[in-house]
Amino acid sequence: MISALAITYNEELHIESYIESLSFADEIIIVDSFSTDKTIALAQKYDVTIIQREFKNFSDQKNFAISQAKNDWVVFFDLDEKISSYLANEIVTKVNSENPLKAYLIKRSFNFMGKRIKYSGFQTDVAVRLFNKNYCKYNGKVVHESIETDEKIGQLKHALDHQTYKSFDNYNEKLSKYSTFQAEELYKKNVRPNLYHFLFRPWYRFMHQYFLRFGFLDGKEGFIICYVHAFSVYKRYIQLWAMYRNIN
Repeated sequence: MISALAITYNEELHIESYIESLSFADEIIIVDSFSTDKTIALAQKYDVTIIQREFKNFSDQKNFAISQAKNDWVVFFDLDEKISSYLANEIVTKVNSENPLKAYLIKRSFNFMGKRIKYSGFQTDVAVRLFNKNYCKYNGKVVHESIETDEKIGQLKHALDHQTYKSFDNYNEKLSKYSTFQAEELYKKNVRPNLYHFLFRPWYRFMHQYFLRFGFLDGKEGFIICYVHAFSVYKRYIQLWAMYRNIN
């Protein structure tokens, strides 16, 4: 028995195809952060459980969703991740095998602006998407949250397509939101930004992704990705600096 979980906010473009791709699951639970578009209305057309809950951070929202699952085995995909029938069949087979591990990584094929991105730091992009909830939880990070467990982690053979953002503005908007969350987390830790954060950290992010992780081989799309990631690091510390300015 498998529970499929999702967290949503204004996902009207993806919600129906996402739910339909989870037909292999025995229950589907959607934890929504009070969407203002048609996400809820569209989801209600299907046999799913919908819970609306205030969003604090990604780990908190996902761990809450896990607590609502009736079954031990959980799949937790993002709404822009496409689950093929081959991957769905492998998930069901793995869960029903005699001695499955407690968690499994799935490789993600990253797509941006209509192009398959093979480098830019995404060549080793894997994430735990199938796990036993009794042995796993999200690590508490406000962004870039990941499953933590003391158990051995396996990896499935089939990959999923990560059909991420189609334009510069769309992707930049996502990373800007992440920068805000990260700035808030640093503020709580009393981290004060300085020239090292404003100058070196963004420069290093770009150099690391574009040269050390071969982003230049992804053409103009690779340059855009590396630039936006570097600029999001800069914005993180600008936002952090502004937080300290506002209390003075």
